[in-house]
Amino acid sequence: MNLFAPPAVIRAEIFSRMPDELRRPKRTQWGDFNKAGQPVDCFLEGPSFDADGHLVVTDIPHGRIFKVSSSGAWTQVTEYDGWPNGLKFHADGRAFITDYKRGIMTLDMASGKVTPLIETIRSESFKGVNDLHFAANGDLYFTDQGQTGLHDPTGRVYRYTAAGQLTCLVNTIPSPNGIVLDLHERVVYVAVTRGNAVWRIPLMIDGGVSKVGLAIQLSGGLGGPDGMALDAEGGLVVAHIGLGVWRFDRLGRPTHFIEPPVGQFVTNIAFRGKQLYMTESETGHILVADMPFAGKPMFGPVSRS
Repeated sequence: MNLFAPPAVIRAEIFSRMPDELRRPKRTQWGDFNKAGQPVDCFLEGPSFDADGHLVVTDIPHGRIFKVSSSGAWTQVTEYDGWPNGLKFHADGRAFITDYKRGIMTLDMASGKVTPLIETIRSESFKGVNDLHFAANGDLYFTDQGQTGLHDPTGRVYRYTAAGQLTCLVNTIPSPNGIVLDLHERVVYVAVTRGNAVWRIPLMIDGGVSKVGLAIQLSGGLGGPDGMALDAEGGLVVAHIGLGVWRFDRLGRPTHFIEPPVGQFVTNIAFRGKQLYMTESETGHILVADMPFAGKPMFGPVSRS
């Protein structure tokens, strides 16, 4: 039973495709445990726009970062020993990366140098960090997913303040993935992939959390919600693996559905104005669609820590 009116359908278009000469069709350690041992020529994630308007994406199994021009041309920025997943830009120009293998990394786009920032928490390794989001004050929120799920609901959400303090906010999530703050930055939304849901995490005035709840319950697909973004009207845009991309208004009502022209693995999204760019991870395509509202800018102030 559907309680809401059917959403308007937006048909996405192909913006670009990873060139064949950049693909590496081989088995990888990441693919052995995340793609059932299949050869993976690329797995795109982490779309984000730099200050010059270039789209930057990650390639998880091969440890690569690419820059894609407005004409769709690909340039490799770096390759390193890691599994880069989410990527977001700080106001100082650095790219911050949630690396499934190594923790939180930073990338200098000019030199391609990748530097570890947070590799452990209280001398323990992360489960496998996934995605990230900056608050306006420079605080970094990120998810630690690893292999958690309904069988092991121990995924975590962390906050790393601009002053360098790392705090675990929630540690009982079955597969936390995409993460974003609401318009007023009083609520953290987390895509709970294996729960096929989006959770709402209220932020208290003392920095803690309370009354964590279910914001949106999804169904179907091949996995669940993955990357997310917020638009300027407070709408939550959610990549749903196996289906496409949903837009929900600030009350959680579905208003639009973005239908991909290829593939079934739209994993992450990024706004540039009113255009939404999407990574179709398994086929190596980047898709684009015109949205009713522009995305909310995410950049925080330059950290002085």
